[in-house]
Amino acid sequence: MNVIRKIEHWGDVHQTKWLDFLRIILGLVIFGKGISFISDTSTLQNLITENNVFGFSGVLISVAIHIVAFAHLVGGILITLGLVTRFAVVIQIPILLFAVFFVNLTKGFSMPNSELWLSILVLFMLILFWVIGSGPLSVDDGLKNKKGKRYD
Repeated sequence: MNVIRKIEHWGDVHQTKWLDFLRIILGLVIFGKGISFISDTSTLQNLITENNVFGFSGVLISVAIHIVAFAHLVGGILITLGLVTRFAVVIQIPILLFAVFFVNLTKGFSMPNSELWLSILVLFMLILFWVIGSGPLSVDDGLKNKKGKRYD
């Protein structure tokens, strides 16, 4: 636990505003992916059924798609706003790991497989924001500064 606190402290101390813009873009990309999942669940369900490594049933795949879409929608908003950023990022990391290794990697490392490259990039950015946190342009920072002020 002490190591996690040290990493969080290092991330809180080493924050820059340009990374906040990167965090906002990341949140919007994840939110957009959630909208994409909800908009076209049948295509996504067919894709997962083709690469069904674990032998999940169609109903379980459908439930998983809706859970992932919900996590992307809520997590994308939280990451964009910078509200409980580390928690929102930790929820997204297993989803992206699954997307990289079990869905997108089956198509190979070819250049036309842009979903794999996007998933890898988003995964690395999620890990980055798990370490550095939300940054100075965030709701978290605003709440932290508001707590520190006293209204006598």
